[in-house]
Amino acid sequence: MQGVKKEVLIDAALREPDAFSRPDETDDAAFYGRDRMVNHLDATALGTVTDWIGRLVIEEHPRILDLMASWDSHLPADLDPAEVVGLGLNANELAHNPRLTERVLHDLNREPRLPFADDRFDVVLNVVSVDYLTRPLEVFADVARVLKPGGVHLVFFSNRMFPRKAVKVWSQATEVERVRLVHRFFEQSGGFLAPASAESIGKPRPRDDKYAHTGLPSDPVYLMYAEKPGRDPSRPERPRVVVDSTEGPTGQEEFERHRAEIKSSLRCPHCGEKMKKWMVPQSPFTQWDNEFMYICFNDSCPYLEGGWRAMQEQGNGGLSYRCMYNPERDTCMPVPVHNLMALRESIVEDEVAAAA
Repeated sequence: MQGVKKEVLIDAALREPDAFSRPDETDDAAFYGRDRMVNHLDATALGTVTDWIGRLVIEEHPRILDLMASWDSHLPADLDPAEVVGLGLNANELAHNPRLTERVLHDLNREPRLPFADDRFDVVLNVVSVDYLTRPLEVFADVARVLKPGGVHLVFFSNRMFPRKAVKVWSQATEVERVRLVHRFFEQSGGFLAPASAESIGKPRPRDDKYAHTGLPSDPVYLMYAEKPGRDPSRPERPRVVVDSTEGPTGQEEFERHRAEIKSSLRCPHCGEKMKKWMVPQSPFTQWDNEFMYICFNDSCPYLEGGWRAMQEQGNGGLSYRCMYNPERDTCMPVPVHNLMALRESIVEDEVAAAA
């Protein structure tokens, strides 16, 4: 029933008369006229975007439209498109995009109809810009018009935005609700088959990223995509993006092996990495039954990565958990963390592990 309740809330929010209003209603051309030659996601997240484009664009020489484009279209280096048309609001940013074969200045919030012929493109991209559309249903409907039968619309988004220009329904929604919002855009605009989705949450942030000192994980990446009906039956089906499993390093069998050996190996059953000895912080309010625990501090552990997603779906965004082993009771349990630096101050040198 929880999913049904959220769907009702999303539909109610979309019906609000000011759902697509913004704090800054000044001319978008003026706001976006200032050059911003920066990345709007960290390197790990951008790598995910590029990887997923490479997996889902299966046409040999695709014709691609990059909506709300900038100086980088995030296309894989080995992709050989017949054309890449960039539609945006900043001429200088478009000029600096080396993958574009055509550059078009066009404000979708003023005129959602795209200045292109029917059935022209194999792929239409929208990378981290869907939150700025004030007329998304009209834009999505026209994307379907310019796509070839069987073509695909790829919509990537994250949790970063220009708050002044993001529409109200987006700004007030949780990350989980934003996934449902984009799903609704596909459904209600018409012209698409049932959309599919993928998400990447909780990966380690690059060490050289400007926000690395915060301990926050990499920017989340969400993808919603759908094809236009009419695919040529002789063309292979477009693959689904496979999200990494959180069950263990190579599956359930290895997970069970690591779990059975943990008392002697002190290796995380989820990723196989050596766990670190951790001094339990005792206080009058929290009494533990032993002085030390062992915690997996691998920032790429699938248990940790999956925890960000699981906690977010429960309404506890910004939290995850690491795997903690109690050697006295020979049990594993989750220990909550609010960032990747949490708990590290209590790591102590394990003489046995150091000797090994």
